[in-house]
Amino acid sequence: MRPTTGRTAIVTGSSRGIGREIALHLAARGCDIVVNYHGREDLADAVVREIKWLGRKAIAVHADVADETGAKALFRATLDAFGRIDVVVSNAGIMKTVPIAGAGLADYDAIMRTNARGAFNVLALAGKHLGEGGRIIALSSSVIAKPAPGYGPYIASKAAVEVLVRVMANELRGRGITCNAVAPGPVGTELFLEGKSADQIASLASAAPLERLGTPSDIAAAVAFLAGPEGAWVNAQVLRVNGGFA
Repeated sequence: MRPTTGRTAIVTGSSRGIGREIALHLAARGCDIVVNYHGREDLADAVVREIKWLGRKAIAVHADVADETGAKALFRATLDAFGRIDVVVSNAGIMKTVPIAGAGLADYDAIMRTNARGAFNVLALAGKHLGEGGRIIALSSSVIAKPAPGYGPYIASKAAVEVLVRVMANELRGRGITCNAVAPGPVGTELFLEGKSADQIASLASAAPLERLGTPSDIAAAVAFLAGPEGAWVNAQVLRVNGGFA
């Protein structure tokens, strides 16, 4: 079944990890995909090839979505290639742990720039370009509910995302566009595993009642639900996909 056939989706930060899996899930459900990346062109091109193998169209677009000019260029490239934008997934983000008392403003600003400012730019442009039936999904984090040491700037950035989503949903009143967030728990991606010991990973894996780390596919399936017709009555919500982590 392809309930989103004929639609075009932008997935920011989709050259690897959760973003890559979201792009592939949406393609499998019939979307043409814009694979946005900021770093590894080779990985983005590989995702494009996988999507084409699934029978959908795809392009890779380099853009720093935290930069207004870059974000606008991403949306312009999408319209030039496909003529429409139906689904926007704001996934691009960074996760760096720094204690509040030990962090400098440079650390705070870097995290807020990518995670909060980037989401703001993407949501703002989605609000301008999506029409009736459009779907906006932003990635937050379930760590918001656990004020763990070292996560202050990261939690602040994701809390901002959740507030923006709720406000955006209300600003889109009457246009038939939904705006939601998905908040993953610990997911075994390269970004998450980097710098953690085996004991730390095991502890996090056992924290949720389901006693395992999430997979990118777990998160992508939730995003695909919100992007499809099944999610049409879900709006201004934060869906915590975390195995009961928080």
